[in-house]
Amino acid sequence: MEREPLIFAATADVCGKMRGKAFPASQLDKRAASGVGWTPTNVQITCFDNIGVSPFGALGDVALVPDRTTHVEVDFGAGHVQENFMLCNIRTLEGEAWNCCTRSILQTALARLERVSGLTVKGAFEHEFQMRDSIPEPGWSYSMAGYRAKAGFCEDLMSALRTAGFTPDTIMKEYGVNQYEVTIAPETGVRIADAAAILRELTHVLARHHGDRATFTPIRDPFGVGNGVHIHLSFLDAEGRPATYDPARPYGMSAVTGSFIAGVLRYIGAIAAITAPSAISYIRLTPHRWSAAYNNLGYRDREASVRICPITKGTPEAMAKGYNFEFRAADACASPHLALAALIHAGAQGIEDGLAAPEASEEDLSLLSSDVLAARGYERLPTDLPEALDRFRSDMTVCGWFPEGFADVYVAHKRAELDQLVDKTEAERFAAYEAVY
Repeated sequence: MEREPLIFAATADVCGKMRGKAFPASQLDKRAASGVGWTPTNVQITCFDNIGVSPFGALGDVALVPDRTTHVEVDFGAGHVQENFMLCNIRTLEGEAWNCCTRSILQTALARLERVSGLTVKGAFEHEFQMRDSIPEPGWSYSMAGYRAKAGFCEDLMSALRTAGFTPDTIMKEYGVNQYEVTIAPETGVRIADAAAILRELTHVLARHHGDRATFTPIRDPFGVGNGVHIHLSFLDAEGRPATYDPARPYGMSAVTGSFIAGVLRYIGAIAAITAPSAISYIRLTPHRWSAAYNNLGYRDREASVRICPITKGTPEAMAKGYNFEFRAADACASPHLALAALIHAGAQGIEDGLAAPEASEEDLSLLSSDVLAARGYERLPTDLPEALDRFRSDMTVCGWFPEGFADVYVAHKRAELDQLVDKTEAERFAAYEAVY
């Protein structure tokens, strides 16, 4: 009996999980036009598989509409099921973007930025993850020995990413126990987030093919090293020329870059609920973890929420092309599409409001008093998810960036996630996130 070739129609949902349905590959033309049936209340399935309070109940229908440009088809060889999936937009039966479709929300944010600035976004998600089952050896941090232990996996992952249509950049053994970091070349627009969702999925499936399990959890225990997601961004103008860099301005930020970053830093306390959305995310977002703890711009500072990345000195054209900044207060519990949408909206708000470029800090902010911090415009990021959700929901500007009803759906989803942890010990909470991410 021959197997029926199937394509999985996937949505990278609110909690960053890939969910959906498979259909026969022979139906692709039909499904690309009309979609695959989906249930609105599915948006409230948390990472722990309980369902949050839903405004939809048992009512309604929407459709997963595959985007052919996201088709991933990777053959891992004999004895393995081929990976064959596409990312989807969720649409109403009338063909409109559904209010809770993460991909559509990002597309709306990108359109807003282009409308207010004429800019297109270029970027990439830099991921850290850990292997769960390997036995670590001492002396492996950043080492060739640590890389060599997973060299076959690393080569296969880079090959799978290239096959999926992306350009592999680097992969390395990171500092933490069994921790690795993988990067790919920048993409533009919605493909920035598409690439992040696809990379995570391919990492998981290849780890299993190599007899291990990968986890992108923000942190495995309170004494361990965290796994961050660093979102690198730059801009292109209408002619496709780099628009992020201006050597005549402070820290090389063009005027529009300065206003964009100022917007991100102004609203970071509210959008953290989207970019760092788990109950354990805020253990990682503390001083001296090389993550982020304050709403600061850093000049080559790996503890800043936004960091201006170093560029190699060269021709003006080369420096303008390489100049970028990264957002560091994010992790892989977030939907990559929602996280990027929140950043784009915050930056677009900064541009619309004409915010002045922020000053860059080059010091340990945790050593400053609260009065000094306040006088300089710095504030602590939320210290737990409930606080982050409260700050998100109470900020009418931020909630107004999203479709009607989405903010309430999102908060209910995350509160349902928190409900699953109420009776768990600290160790059980860490284990729960490690298992699902």
